Amino acid sequence: MQALVYRRVLLKLSGEALIGEQGYGIDARMLQYVANEIHHVQQLGGELALVIGGGNIMRGTDASSYGIERVTADYMGMLATVFNGLALQSAMEKIGIITRLQTAFEMKAVAELYIRRRAIRHLEKGRVVIFAGGTGNPYVTTDTAAALRAAEIGADVVLKATKVDGIYDADPMLNPGAVRLPRLTYLEALQRRLQVMDATAISLCMENKLPIVVFNLKKSGNIRSILEGKCVGTFVGGE
Repeated sequence: MQALVYRRVLLKLSGEALIGEQGYGIDARMLQYVANEIHHVQQLGGELALVIGGGNIMRGTDASSYGIERVTADYMGMLATVFNGLALQSAMEKIGIITRLQTAFEMKAVAELYIRRRAIRHLEKGRVVIFAGGTGNPYVTTDTAAALRAAEIGADVVLKATKVDGIYDADPMLNPGAVRLPRLTYLEALQRRLQVMDATAISLCMENKLPIVVFNLKKSGNIRSILEGKCVGTFVGGE
């Protein structure tokens, strides 16, 4: 079995990662692609948990701009993450990956309620655990939920999947001269406001000495390469 630098991993996927080329909702081809990438990691013997966002369906901040009360809007966003979690679970189980979907609030008909010890036991048994529903609280992002769950399950690293190959000193989509930063400390990421994750999530990772790797999800094999210790994307960690 391949020796891994990171054995237990928390992968943060945005809801937008599931859109693919269609602009809204869930792209079946993207679902299958993500499932296959996760399968490769499992074959290495890695333990994988996921936190999924809901921005492809509903963002709490967007809904509040429509005149919906912010707290209600955030709960709508949490429900969108459950929708995405169910889709991911289905795609993974079609290719033989055993999964468990856990939610931050009770939804007996579709998922387990999040219990830390149970989640860890699932990982030890080789199951992929999907955390949906954020933290169950309004005003808290799924980035912060990812940092929190990673700390709770004793993850070795947080992998933040994006559309670009790391963190840049400017938006590479708008500025072709933007320079990729291969390594940052937590404080540099916070002080420079580079939008790696929100400040609460980065601070939580810093307090728990949890490294963050920001990488391009659409480049096949990136997750596997990170677990093997190869230089991929941008590493955030250290003093």
